[in-house]
Amino acid sequence: MPPGITTLAADKIELSAANTGFMLICSALVMLMTPGLAFFYGGMVRVKSTLNMLMMSFISLGIVTILWVLYGFSLAFGTDIGSVVGWSSEYVGLSGIGVTELWDGYTIPVYVFAAFQLMFAILTPALISGALADRVKFTAWALFVALWVTVVYFPVAHWVWGTGGWLFEMGVIDFAGGTAVHINAGAAALGVILVIGKRVGFKKDPMRPHSLPLVMLGAGLLWFGWFGFNAGSWLGNDDGVGAVMFLNTQVATAAAMLAWLAYEKIRHGSFTTLGAASGAVAGLVAITPAGGSVSPLGAIAVGVIAGLLCAMAVGLKYKLGYDDSLDVIGVHLVGGIAGSLLVGFFATGGVQSDAKGLFYGGGLDQLGKQAVGVFAVLAYSLVVSALLAFVIDKVMGMRVPEDDEVLGIDQVEHAETAYDFSGAGGGSASRTAVSEPGRTDRAGAATQNKKVDA
Repeated sequence: MPPGITTLAADKIELSAANTGFMLICSALVMLMTPGLAFFYGGMVRVKSTLNMLMMSFISLGIVTILWVLYGFSLAFGTDIGSVVGWSSEYVGLSGIGVTELWDGYTIPVYVFAAFQLMFAILTPALISGALADRVKFTAWALFVALWVTVVYFPVAHWVWGTGGWLFEMGVIDFAGGTAVHINAGAAALGVILVIGKRVGFKKDPMRPHSLPLVMLGAGLLWFGWFGFNAGSWLGNDDGVGAVMFLNTQVATAAAMLAWLAYEKIRHGSFTTLGAASGAVAGLVAITPAGGSVSPLGAIAVGVIAGLLCAMAVGLKYKLGYDDSLDVIGVHLVGGIAGSLLVGFFATGGVQSDAKGLFYGGGLDQLGKQAVGVFAVLAYSLVVSALLAFVIDKVMGMRVPEDDEVLGIDQVEHAETAYDFSGAGGGSASRTAVSEPGRTDRAGAATQNKKVDA
């Protein structure tokens, strides 16, 4: 049998109803993160791109689920091949797994582990979509998702978590996805936007969030679901590590939110709801790889450092000229790097493993391992993602035409709009809103009001 499968008869490991139920709940929580991300991103774009942003997340639920069943689980968690990828025929189609088979010495069924990891695989490409808002063909995006999870996510998941994966065997600590999820998605986002270029009007036209309540709702759903994402990654073990990870998730998220808001107040003079939501997500990202290795005080440090670094990083797109629409690079790439490297400083050696960070007498050994994991995943995802985007762009075109982008990608790609303005007051204001679908950001709304007043 492939690694990861043990049977009840073989080694007397008993299925735990409590752990199985807990992991099913955690899987559902992680699934909820993808709709939460859709709302988070959907509120951050202009009105004319809202539905497209929602759909870029939702389509991942369909595509990745089918690919995971067909071959994704086998590539990620099958028998190791050269420390790079897995493969086991028993996992293809999930057809060779019995209901009494438990996962790798744990007390949960293989099917439960496969379902839990599926939700990670779904979320990761959805994270990339935030960098590409307003300008990507939906068919091109769907094809990119299918190719990207196949040649990037599934192999990288094996590197980090699969038995025999080279980063796993090296001793790189990634509790729940700092490298495999967040650095992977952030680097991919950078690779794609370097190929497809900037939005029409970048740094010229107002591109403010159209619904901050939606952003806050999405951030709240992400925060809620992240407890399953993080605490569930210990697979229900009865040793207290999952409880530490749960608490550290809350602590680091709170610290990062406060740090982001403090930076924002000092730098810009205001505490914004967008800053609160973004700071919370930055903390969630950073604690994901580190939370099983640090103490609650260490979690505060991780959150504060990540909140400050990510808050500073989001402005780099204006200085360096790359159009990361919704700050995927500034939050997920930078936050993932910060959290992964901070393991090398704050790991206590008394929670997830006996590996100690620099501040706990462990020297530079673990920090060096973390750095290898960070930059290996970053480089691989960046290069391969850029190549995929380049090929898709040459074959079918990755971007919508400029006129369609100005008109609004919701109308062009989905034949729908997020809001029906025709009944919102009637008269000339309604007619103006309908006749100018491309002018639905705040600047456009102000222009329309002036026309009506005149």
